[in-house]
Parts: sequence; structure tokens; C-alpha cells
Amino acid sequence: MKGREILLGVSGGIAAYKAAALASALVQQEAHVTVVMTDAARQFVGPVTFEAITGRRVPTGVFDTSANPLGAHIDLATQADLFCVAPATANQLSKAACGVADDLLSTLFLSVSAPILLAPAMNSQMWAKPAVQRNIAQLRDDGFHFVDPEEGWLSCRQRGPGRMASPEKIQQQIANLLAS
Repeated sequence: MKGREILLGVSGGIAAYKAAALASALVQQEAHVTVVMTDAARQFVGPVTFEAITGRRVPTGVFDTSANPLGAHIDLATQADLFCVAPATANQLSKAACGVADDLLSTLFLSVSAPILLAPAMNSQMWAKPAVQRNIAQLRDDGFHFVDPEEGWLSCRQRGPGRMASPEKIQQQIANLLAS
């Protein structure tokens, strides 16, 4: 991981707190981590948390040209050795599968040429919906990589599939993809 550029997307789900642990683990392995957050993710974890962990500012939008003269979606995409989205909500999976680019995170799906790893996290009923499973199948066909969610206790006070994989498991898959 030493010296590798990891782009970490954080979308809006309660599992966003696990993304902080993932970012910390990657930095401890001497990876360079830049975090991109959706507006919804900021409702769960603040950008200051990730800035403190990574030592890098969190870009705020596609047109954030203060540090990215070509646009954050271009500069970040060309620098990335790997793009990981954890948690990847049903909304982000849908945007990626359909090519919607309406914020920085979703625009990066279209501009990144590095491997893309998704760690879905959502309620079990959402995970089981045909639309979500169709989007996942499409993304797999498009070459996206996945760390599938686990079964367990969910924030909706139920047990079932949909819990984001552990930061350790995601970190291992990142290492595997970077090694290949």
C-alpha cells in the first residue's frame, strides 16, 4: 500500500463511520488517501474527521477548482490507483449503474480508469429489491469489484444481509486489487 493513491468515496449511510476506520487503516499502511463525500454522508460523519485522519482536505464538488484546476473529477481520477466507495448506498449503486453524474462522487464513477471497489451497505429489504440486484449485476458486468455486505445487526433494528463488510475485509480486498 505504501505510496499508493486511494480515492475513498463515502456515501450517506450509517456505515459511514466505518469509512473513518478504513481510511485510518489505509493511512497506517502508508497509502495516500483522499476522501470524497456525498452531502448525505456529511449527515453521518464530518469532513473534518477524514481531513484529520488523512492529512488531506475533502473536496466539496465537481467545480472545486481551488486545489484542482482541471476540476476535482479529473485531477482525482487521474491520480487514483484505486477508487473504493464504502459505504456504497443503493442510491450510489443506481447512479453508477445508470451513468448518472450529479455530484463529485457519482462523476468519479465515470472519470476514474483505475479499479473501482464497492462495499454496499443498506437495509435488508433494500438489498433484496430486484432493482438493487439488477444494478449490482450490471456493475459486475461493467467490471466493478465488490466486497459484499455481511449479515448481522442493522441500524433499522433488524438482522439480515446489508451490513457493510468490515474495514479489515475491505482493506484486504483493496490490497488484493492493487497487487494484481
